[in-house]
Amino acid sequence: FFFNDTATTEIYTEQIVGSVRCVQETDTELAPGYAPFCKHLFIENFTETQTGFVKISPENEHLLRTVYEARTEKELPVLKRYFPIDTVELQKAKYLDVILYHKDQVLEEKKAMNEEDTNAQTEYEWAVVSIKPQDINQEIPMDPITMMRNALGKDQGGSGVPLDREKYLQSVEFWKEHAVVK
Repeated sequence: FFFNDTATTEIYTEQIVGSVRCVQETDTELAPGYAPFCKHLFIENFTETQTGFVKISPENEHLLRTVYEARTEKELPVLKRYFPIDTVELQKAKYLDVILYHKDQVLEEKKAMNEEDTNAQTEYEWAVVSIKPQDINQEIPMDPITMMRNALGKDQGGSGVPLDREKYLQSVEFWKEHAVVK
């Protein structure tokens, strides 16, 4: 296991990797993700990391901001909405959703974006691509714009997974009432 270049690494890398390795060694089943190459490991939050999103309310709605943002220089900017971190109250997250991609997918995405695989010499089956602090130990819907980006294809920074209308509408139901904090 390793942290992919795009992973959230502000929290304790060694402990997260240790948790993932422990799951592997004990044959604990990982939770399925949105595609066969994606898995989730839900662990209790042993850090001080706070939740990464809040519910939108009449009291905080006026604090929402928007920005066109790309995760990397090679990706197209997309419209995102968020609460500035200093405008809302956050609680310590109960869980960390450690999102894993299979090595084959990581390599395919890097190749499509003409990026060097900096971990080519590392033996691993799964890479940590993201960590989402949250209060439930199950997957929270991926935000709609990430679903669309994934459907654009690997050469645009997505995963190449086609858009699933039903899952997209479920995502909209969740995210119309919540916003990320950054």
